Amino acid sequence: MEIPAGWNVTHKSVSDERTEKGLEAIKESAGIDYDASGLKQLLNFQKDRFHIFQSTSEPFKIEYEGEWEDNNEGLKQLIYETYESRGIKIDTSSSTKKIDNLNFEVFHITMYGPDGKIILYQDMYSRLINGFDFGVNLNYINEKEKNEMMKVWKESKFE
Repeated sequence: MEIPAGWNVTHKSVSDERTEKGLEAIKESAGIDYDASGLKQLLNFQKDRFHIFQSTSEPFKIEYEGEWEDNNEGLKQLIYETYESRGIKIDTSSSTKKIDNLNFEVFHITMYGPDGKIILYQDMYSRLINGFDFGVNLNYINEKEKNEMMKVWKESKFE
């Protein structure tokens, strides 16, 4: 994947800090102490603090038919409840999108500030690939930056 001009690779320590903050928020809101020791940061880049591309993978061993799908739905609910518990108003929707002929589940989040104005969009792509829960998150506020991230994401190739 080629990083767009004007964007910078996110340092591992910054990615790790974001992951830690997210896990702490989930622990506070849902009381779940998630073990992320298998989570691997892949390609992460950003233009500024609002326009961020993150990709991760984590081993996912299937024990029953539909387990990944059940887990993915549970994760969406957990994310919703985490924002809600922190008093953050969001709207969500789900869809699917093909990237390199693979269907990805997409969880769309629109986040609002106290005044009701949109402050951030998040699009979370996920798919089970070769025993790994693979995810890509796009955070953005402007269409221009969203389109720059989408262009390189859509050109991704999976083997």
